[in-house]
Amino acid sequence: MVQLYNLHPFGSQRVVPCRQEPGRFCCGRDVLFVASAAGSCRVEAFAVREQGHCEPLGAFATLGPVRRMAHSPAGDYLVTIEEKGKASFLRAYVNWRCMSAGSARVCVRMVGHKMEESYRETLKEQMSIVEMPLSDPPLCISCCPVSGDLLVGCKNKLVMFCLKYVVINQNLTVLDFERSLILHIDNLIPAEVAFCARHVAITTELDVLILKLELAQPHAARTERRGAAPGGPLRAGVKDEGPSTHALQLELDEFIICQKPVELLGEESARCEIPVTLESTELPTEHTERFQVRYLLFRCFTPDQSPFGFCEETKLHSLQLLPVYRTGSSGTAQEETENKRELLSLFCFFSLPHAGYLYSLGKSVELISTYQYSEKSEQAVLTRQFLHVITSESLQCFTVRCSAAAARDEDPYIDTTVKACPPVALDVCTLRMQLFIGPRAICHFKNHIILLTKADTEDITERRKPARRMLSGKTDSIKSRTNSESEPGWNLYIINTVSTIQLYREMVDYSRTYENARTESCIHLLSEAHLLVRAALMEPRFLRPDEEEELLRAFRESCAALGDCYSRCDTKDYHLALPYYRMSGLPVAEVLKRTVSEGDETQTYERGFMFYLTHSLNEDLNEELTKESANKVLQIFCVADPVQLPHILCSPCMGNVCPSAAVRCLQQVEKVMPSVVLTLTKASMALRMGDLMMYEHEMDSYKETVLACGFARQPRLLRQHQDGAVVPTELAAHLKETQPALLVAAAVALHENSKMDLEEADSFFKMLCSGSERAVPQLLVDFWEALLVVCSQEETLQQLLLRLISQYVWRISKRQLPETKPLKTTEDLINSCNHFGLIFPWVTCIMSVGSPSDKDCHEDISKLQTVWWNKLLPELCERTRLAGSDCPALISSLQETLSVVAVELELRDFLSLLPEDGTAAFFLPHLLHCSQKQLPPCNSEGLRGPNTRSGLREKSEGNEQ
Repeated sequence: MVQLYNLHPFGSQRVVPCRQEPGRFCCGRDVLFVASAAGSCRVEAFAVREQGHCEPLGAFATLGPVRRMAHSPAGDYLVTIEEKGKASFLRAYVNWRCMSAGSARVCVRMVGHKMEESYRETLKEQMSIVEMPLSDPPLCISCCPVSGDLLVGCKNKLVMFCLKYVVINQNLTVLDFERSLILHIDNLIPAEVAFCARHVAITTELDVLILKLELAQPHAARTERRGAAPGGPLRAGVKDEGPSTHALQLELDEFIICQKPVELLGEESARCEIPVTLESTELPTEHTERFQVRYLLFRCFTPDQSPFGFCEETKLHSLQLLPVYRTGSSGTAQEETENKRELLSLFCFFSLPHAGYLYSLGKSVELISTYQYSEKSEQAVLTRQFLHVITSESLQCFTVRCSAAAARDEDPYIDTTVKACPPVALDVCTLRMQLFIGPRAICHFKNHIILLTKADTEDITERRKPARRMLSGKTDSIKSRTNSESEPGWNLYIINTVSTIQLYREMVDYSRTYENARTESCIHLLSEAHLLVRAALMEPRFLRPDEEEELLRAFRESCAALGDCYSRCDTKDYHLALPYYRMSGLPVAEVLKRTVSEGDETQTYERGFMFYLTHSLNEDLNEELTKESANKVLQIFCVADPVQLPHILCSPCMGNVCPSAAVRCLQQVEKVMPSVVLTLTKASMALRMGDLMMYEHEMDSYKETVLACGFARQPRLLRQHQDGAVVPTELAAHLKETQPALLVAAAVALHENSKMDLEEADSFFKMLCSGSERAVPQLLVDFWEALLVVCSQEETLQQLLLRLISQYVWRISKRQLPETKPLKTTEDLINSCNHFGLIFPWVTCIMSVGSPSDKDCHEDISKLQTVWWNKLLPELCERTRLAGSDCPALISSLQETLSVVAVELELRDFLSLLPEDGTAAFFLPHLLHCSQKQLPPCNSEGLRGPNTRSGLREKSEGNEQ
């Protein structure tokens, strides 16, 4: 596996024209702030343009030397910890950009001061310095990039200031802060803090604690306390380990006891025994948010946690929370839209001198990468694409896995046969180790790295020699420097990292050295290139439209290259060839050209390629291979996987395959593994060849029920999907003419095996019978009737009953005869389905009193049986209601039916048959007729006597008179 690429992620470098030696610096979204070293009280602001060009924006004085500083993208303010005398001050510089416009107005105020009295329309173009007094000296600070809130670390507590937008008038909005929450943490002196989206990370010299502030339940108390305070953080998590306190005290004079490192993740981290108490400092209102603490991570290191043995200088540094936003979410550089971006993932990085640790803080907290440095690190900075680390003499660039983790948070289907992404656990590697003289501090924004170097005295001479150890490229001279004492020893560089596309191309070129070896190293290099492009695409707000399009092309290209690797290499992850080829957008024919060698009869095909080809051809792709490509696929499967041939030949992609060659291959397979699907496939090929004798021979090999099961195993023998529509095959059209019963039985088998639903069956039979979209062919009615016999799902049964009733009523009212003879008669349905019962006398009566033209509808009428009455009557009512006076035949039929039934049934039975949603005025005459009738006593045979029809007719005529 490749561990050091020696690529070129760093491009040109430019010198920042600082007037005095930098002490602290930080970056904004398009600006660099530089605070002078000790002895000077000044901050310079520089605009950073393309390719690292720096333009001075202005400068402003500070109260004292700056010890810490940070910039907030939300609100665009700079916050500092300054010293004056022996006191520390926390100050925020708001609206500082007016300094670059030449304005010298400065307003100094205390936090929370009523600004309506201080601000007037004429004074809106002024910088405000907001002083935030604290009861304890501030030690460290962090600004939330999502909300702009400020977190300040003090001894044994953290103080949170909420960023507020105060509207002075319709033309003036001013930033202010409100101290809203204090986190009391016993026995903890924070060295660094990081704050993002209510996640709080704290480090001491050797401990890391990550918390999340969550909204408390309405009944929750104002404060919540977790754990106890039995000891300091160094003893946290190991309370019950080791010897007794008395024995330990006796040994302290002779031995040094080193505590074991501890890592507690998720809910387990609450056992760290570091109590946190929340104190709300906002004025209580009904809208006040109350928080509770959730522990996410605790990790305790020991002084000897170093590959070089015991080290007294082992301390944590470079704590950072890195947010990743959802791709495509709204967001620009403007503060108004900054808060609208949706946070997708959050990562935490911290480092020891010789190792760095990267954690994902998503649904679960997990360590995703560990970085081992070749020498002691001074500082590190994490970006979405890289980890940059400075040592005593070099700038190092490492790969990161944030985009791999964020991709899985954004898309839960990333690890399927449709999509893929390199794993989070992919080994980290070093892209570059660039030599520098005396790196001291580093920060990063966009595609720039700001590096402060300070050379030792003995290095000054070396520094003035030709810069063999520096980056090649353009370096600006520092014309503004006049002090000879500050000339040697230090420089502040802006190093422009190369474009993602340029570095991607270099990675791809490098991977070709391993291409012929077919090793994991080639996959690893291409995975790195893929993640590089993916990380850039996850932050489209920093891309120009042409850059985004170029990155998308590179993304598809990298997917194709990874597909090639997994299809050619014999690796355990061979199945990834399928999703990567799919993500590349390449058609099957193009993949064949990339993978299959022309004229090489001895070529072998690896598992990845066969996995891709099998799954692709087994799906309904809207791609038809040429005759040459289809025959090549046939040859591939004959050699590599002949058992799959019957299924592959049914693919819509294989429509141009040579049928005679396909039959020869199938005959070879049949000798080893015969099957009904293979036989049906041979019959299909014979039909395509026009060899009806072979076709009939194959179809006669199995009984009809077995053939129907064969169609269920391979539905594409009967139907295929093209552009989202169901299209019958040539074999299905032939069965319609020669064996319609087998076709219907096969369709029923497809439905019962969840291979075809009712809507697909409708489209299939309508297209097969070349009818209109609205017309219902008899073959579809035959399918409904056959399905009704075997179906057991109540919902489907109800649909079938309604469809059949609707069709029967339509044909009766329209006197429409079926175009083909029904496959099942009334007697067949009565004998095979419990949904059909004996024909009731009133149905016989309807048929007997009808006109001679109605005799043709007797089959449909007889299938309408007082078991379907609850279905028939609502259907008639609904059709009558919709058609209105435009359909007198339906109204007349319904009226006649009700008249006959009202005569024959008792009032209670008649009432039970009426639909609940019927119109009372329509049924009232028939109800009255039924209640007033007086029938003579019936004989024992009732209505089933031989003279029933004539009797009904006479009674009906008499009642009507």
